[in-house]
Amino acid sequence: MIPYVVTLAVVALVVAVYDLTQKKHAILRNFPVIGHFRYLLEEVGPELRQYIVTGNDEERPFSRDQRRWVYTSAKKENNYFGFGTDNDLEQSTGYVVIKHSPFPLLDPHVGEAGYDPAYRVPAAKVMGGPNKRKKAFRPSSIVNVSGMSYGSLSAAAVEAINRGAKLAGCWQSTGEGGISPHHKHGGDLVWQLGTGYFGCRDEHGNFNDELFAEKAAIPQVKMIEIKLSQGAKPGHGGILPAKKVSLEIATIRHVPVGKDVISPPTHTAFQTPMELCAFVKRLRTLSKGKPIGFKLCIGKRREFLAICKAMVETGITPDFITVDGGEGGTGAAPLELSNVLGTPLTDGLVFVHNALVGVGVRDKIRVIASGRIVSGFDIAHKLAIGADLCNSARAMMFALGCIQAQKCNTNDCPTGVATQDPDLIKGLVVSEKAPRVYNFQKNTVRAFCELLGAAGLERPDQLRPWHVIRRVSQTEAKHYGEMYEYLQPKALFDKDLPKSFARAWQAAKADSFESATPS
Repeated sequence: MIPYVVTLAVVALVVAVYDLTQKKHAILRNFPVIGHFRYLLEEVGPELRQYIVTGNDEERPFSRDQRRWVYTSAKKENNYFGFGTDNDLEQSTGYVVIKHSPFPLLDPHVGEAGYDPAYRVPAAKVMGGPNKRKKAFRPSSIVNVSGMSYGSLSAAAVEAINRGAKLAGCWQSTGEGGISPHHKHGGDLVWQLGTGYFGCRDEHGNFNDELFAEKAAIPQVKMIEIKLSQGAKPGHGGILPAKKVSLEIATIRHVPVGKDVISPPTHTAFQTPMELCAFVKRLRTLSKGKPIGFKLCIGKRREFLAICKAMVETGITPDFITVDGGEGGTGAAPLELSNVLGTPLTDGLVFVHNALVGVGVRDKIRVIASGRIVSGFDIAHKLAIGADLCNSARAMMFALGCIQAQKCNTNDCPTGVATQDPDLIKGLVVSEKAPRVYNFQKNTVRAFCELLGAAGLERPDQLRPWHVIRRVSQTEAKHYGEMYEYLQPKALFDKDLPKSFARAWQAAKADSFESATPS
């Protein structure tokens, strides 16, 4: 018996040494020996799930199929699925498909970068181009990295994403936590300004022009995004638990060390729709002409229409608007706000697109969809119903090795992605993970291009609402042009208002977020 125990101990020691020194798997570096059980269970999982546990599409927020697609695409492994779909195409109300063409473009000519030049964002989509900004920016990719702050994510995760974004030619949004040294590895940045104004706030937490101008001048910063709200917790400011507030993070954000950082629920630099437009202009001047936009999750429709009225009245338009869905979220959030507040991305995106068309400014503003963008289909779907570009956050975390442990708010992320614990961060090796971000982004754009070709289309801007079909009952399916009222240009100024907008439009005021009509 003793020889077996000794042998087992030696084997365990050898495996532990190997696990601690290898660099590809964060789980094994952080949890030597026992971490192998995770991969064993993952390997036999499909067989076990034929009889117990959950199906491939039942887990939330991301299904097993979605996660497998990201993992295999990021590792350049076989990302095909065998034996046909296991989805119920005829009975599942809400199921969405894209119409294919009997004469598809069989060879989309997708290049090594993940897209052919013909599939790049056309010149008409230059950020700030329609408004002739001095520092207009043409993104190289149709899918980019959504806002995730240093603090919420580890330094290694932020750096790996930035290096991967540089390889992929896409941008990385900083999240509201500000610009850190870990963002500065060559990838393009979108600097996000939340209600805490981290990186450009005075000692009282108010916006500071000089600090903003200093950060905005960084060449890597291509655009600035004002965060009005986010899908994870609309109506609530950002939350960074005290455990994650290190000295470095506190220095970057200008906050105390080791205390919860709760951003205010609303901005102090502006309080009305017209003041928001004025703030956009102010940032544009301070940044010397860089594209300025804002991000929000749609709540009360009249409030967004109030912003639209302010755009028309002031003549000031943002260069882009990022529409976040209520289903989004990468960090800590109160359960109630996460579950029951915020319009889902599809509904919010269609509404924003139509509102901008309805007031005649859609051609001046790029619309970015953000929320559960995982696959090429997700990109095609969102572009068809109103977006110009897409942002993805949690899928990028999966590419880094996230296993959906849902411990983002505890500082105990087992893969080192969403933690500030040095013992866990060491498992995430930047040189291994950065290429995975690139591989995932490249393969996702490639999948989108293949879908586009299957639909017989040559360019992303040819996608229309009628290309996407949604099952609305067991016996009926409709395309999005039938499900939603798509407006004609400047329709909101017509005498006969579109029915789906009439009440909210009449209640909207350019100088206030309050209702113009009795409730």
